[in-house]
Formats: sequence, structure tokens, C-alpha cells
Amino acid sequence: MLARLFDISLVLRRDQVGLEWHGREYTFGEFDGRSDRMARVLLARGLAPGDRLGVYLPNSLEFIDLYLACIKTGVIFVPINVLYREREITHILKDAEPKAVVTAVEDFPDVVPLWRPAELAAETAYQPASRPDFAPDGDAIAAIVYTSGTTGVSKGAMLTHHNFAANAANLLACWQITSADRLLLVLPLFHVHALGNGLHCWLMSGCRMRLLERFEHQRAPQEFLSFQPTLFFGVPTIYVRLLETAPEIALQMAARMRLFVSGSAPLPAQVLEDFRKLFGYTILERYGMTETLMNLSNPYAGERRPGTVGFPLPGVQVRIVDGELYLKGPNVFAGYWQGPEATACAFADGWFKTGDMAVCSSDGYYTLQGRRCDLIISGGFNIYPREIEELLLEQEGVLEAAVMGVEDRVRGEVPVAYIVGNFEADALAVICRTKLASFKVPRAFVKVDALPRNALGKVQRRLLPKP
Repeated sequence: MLARLFDISLVLRRDQVGLEWHGREYTFGEFDGRSDRMARVLLARGLAPGDRLGVYLPNSLEFIDLYLACIKTGVIFVPINVLYREREITHILKDAEPKAVVTAVEDFPDVVPLWRPAELAAETAYQPASRPDFAPDGDAIAAIVYTSGTTGVSKGAMLTHHNFAANAANLLACWQITSADRLLLVLPLFHVHALGNGLHCWLMSGCRMRLLERFEHQRAPQEFLSFQPTLFFGVPTIYVRLLETAPEIALQMAARMRLFVSGSAPLPAQVLEDFRKLFGYTILERYGMTETLMNLSNPYAGERRPGTVGFPLPGVQVRIVDGELYLKGPNVFAGYWQGPEATACAFADGWFKTGDMAVCSSDGYYTLQGRRCDLIISGGFNIYPREIEELLLEQEGVLEAAVMGVEDRVRGEVPVAYIVGNFEADALAVICRTKLASFKVPRAFVKVDALPRNALGKVQRRLLPKP
């Protein structure tokens, strides 16, 4: 289903340059042929529709090839955060049960067979550039993307072809994305922000995209000035870094810009105002989730109100129940992989319970007021405190542990650990850096005599002292 939509570019614009990567240009037709051959390799290696393929790669041509190959064969794509460590990776591999994982990392959990991208690329040379005969139903699962969600360990959100298609169609229409745009994409493709928004909008609109492996704020001016983008997707942390740009350079960077978009975490109103003064553009803030892709957006034409996430996108129904935002629409996922109980808990009478508290103004603008649960969002990445707490409690001398998010100017929030017991902070930091992704490592380990609890024994994180 998605493959036919992507053909608007892969086939009809096959001779047009679609991507810039490491100084080289690639046409849409080249990507069509590359992914056809990669699809043949996956089939030759025994994958079939419905099988899962894990991908642990940074932004790269191979990542795109593999994603398109999965879409063309019905194999379910399972991207894995490249910042994850063995503990986190092993959980995903045991839960998703992929037939294999594509990675170039040597020290990788051997839970499933490992396929090397260089070997797969070599095998494509012996495959024809002809598309496999596959016609999926729109409700078929295209990808399983793992998210911290609202409770417990990371869960796999099943996103269908219809979910992705509806989301991209909405963004193309509401944000006026066309083949005339130039998209500078710096976000990681393993995240739905870059995959569901960036990659899909690129392929469905036929715009020209420059893909970077990562955002580096020192190189940002050079990338903007040389590529002259019209469209940029970022997270609040990126916009905070861009505020360090010299005024005369900022104006040059924005010379051809049409739209700056922010998401994945709340954008402080002050950052929006400072950015408008420096770059001359008002960032468009929107609201989405791994489970739902995009839900609400400030208007492209109209007031982009600081601190709000705007209005529901077309087809998305929104209601507020006891202060919590509930959703319905073609963008809402099919449930959690192998998690019927978690799926049942996430819905109420067909409405998805986001876990986000919100209010709506008299003229329809929605404002988020934080999580019903204790999820921490740091630099656009989800952190669930319980995962860190469980690791800390495994360490000698740690009697009790609670982790909460503390405001941070650059990352929005950072995790801080409060511990009862006898411990060495430096030693705990080393263990956390070894076992957890870098963004999950507590920025401080605070010793306390006791954790504040309610009458039922639940820790009251917001009563913990500021570090």
C-alpha cells in the first residue's frame, strides 16, 4: 500500500534527484532499484510477509534501502535506537522476535542472527532490480516501533500502512509540502519523527532531501547555507542549540526557509520567541506520539500560539476526559506487539488514552500540561523512570531508588536519581553508562534518608527535593 504511494516519486520522478548524502546525489529511480534488489536479498535469505527484521543502524542509505525493501515485501520493519545498550536491545529482540538484525556493530547481543549491511549490499549485485509481487492490505503492520509508553518497560507500537499513509497525507496538505521543497533531515530515522514524518513526506511529495547522520550544531550553519533548505524538522533541543547562531548568519540560514517544525517534546514559549527574533520565523509546534504519529498542529496559515500544540489534524478526533487527552483516527496504531493487556489498558471505548494532560482554549487551541504518568522526555527521547530504578536497585548498597525529570534548558528535562542507602555516585554513573542509553543516565545521584510516599506506599516524585 505504501509502496504504491511512494511510486509517485520512485517511478514517476525516477530521473529526478531525490537525495543528497555525503556530497553525492541520488535519483528516486536509483532508490527504487536499490530497494528492489535489497527486497530480493531479504526474500532469498528466507524472510516472508509478517516476519520481523530488526535494524540497528544510524542514518544511512542502507537504512532507507532496508525500510523500502520491507515495505515492498511485507516484512515488518523494527528500528532500534542506536543509543540503546545490551539490556535495552535484548528486551526488544526477545519481544519482537525478529528473524535477524541488521547491524555493523561487532559487540551486539547474539539473541538472533546478525546480518551485516556490507554483506547485504554485496548480495544485491546479484539480484535483479525488479519488484517482488506483493500487494499488502492497508491494515497490515508496516513497522513495530518501541516506545517507553506510559507504564513498564518499552512496548512495540504496531504501525500500519494506513497509519503512515494517513499521517503523511495530512502533513503534505496541512503544511503545504510539495516537490518544490528542500528538506534538511537531521533527526534519527529509528524515531517516528524522522521515519513517519521526514522519510514519508519526502517520498510522497517528491521533494529534495539532504540527509545527515546526526545534528551537529557547529556544522548547522554550513549545512543550511550550502543546501538552502525550505523545510526543517527539529526537536526543542535542536532549536535551543540554533539560538547560539550569530545574528547575521541566522538570517542567511533562513533565507529560503518556508517552515521550521518542532515536536517530540514541549517547546518552551521563550525558545519560540527567541528563535523568531533571531531567525525571523515562527516555529510551528505540533504534537505526536509513537503510537499515533501526528495528532495536533499549530496552523500553517494562522496564529502559531506559543506554548500550544494547535488544533486536531484532519480526521483526528480529540476529547479531554478527566484532564487527559483521548484520541481516535486513522493515525492511531493497531496496538502493542504481543501485548493484549497493555493494548486493552491503553484504550477506553475505542479512544486511545495518551497519558497527556491537556486543556483547550475557547478558540480551540490545545495546550499540554504534562504527563499523567511520570514519563521523562529528554531531547525528544522517552525515558521511563522505572527502568532506571530497577537497574539501580540491582546495585549493592542501594536500598530504594526513585528517578524523576528535572528541568533542563537544553534537553527540556534530564533524569535525576534519588537513592536511599550507601553508594558511590561515580560508580553508579559508570554502571548506568554501561547498561543504558546515554540520554537515560541520571545527571545526578542524590542521597536521601527516605523517599516521600503516600498512604498506599507509592513514591511521590514531585515531593522530592530539587538537586
